[in-house]
Amino acid sequence: MSEIKNGGPAFPGEKDVLHIDSLGYERGTKRVAVSGMTLRDYFAAKAMQGLCANNGYNQHSPATLANEAYGMADAMLKAREA
Repeated sequence: MSEIKNGGPAFPGEKDVLHIDSLGYERGTKRVAVSGMTLRDYFAAKAMQGLCANNGYNQHSPATLANEAYGMADAMLKAREA
């Protein structure tokens, strides 16, 4: 099975976190990168939202809906590579 590319972070950014040294003393804050959810997860969430809004899909199990949503997300990521 090939590795699934996740598209990288959907909402990358930075935040300040409290920096504590090895002895437990506070040393102010430092800026660190945060990535949040992956683009693949974001696409899948949007696809699942659409699937759940479609009355034809209300008979499917959650696992089936999730598989369909990630299938769509993978197709969207592949289309971005073209």
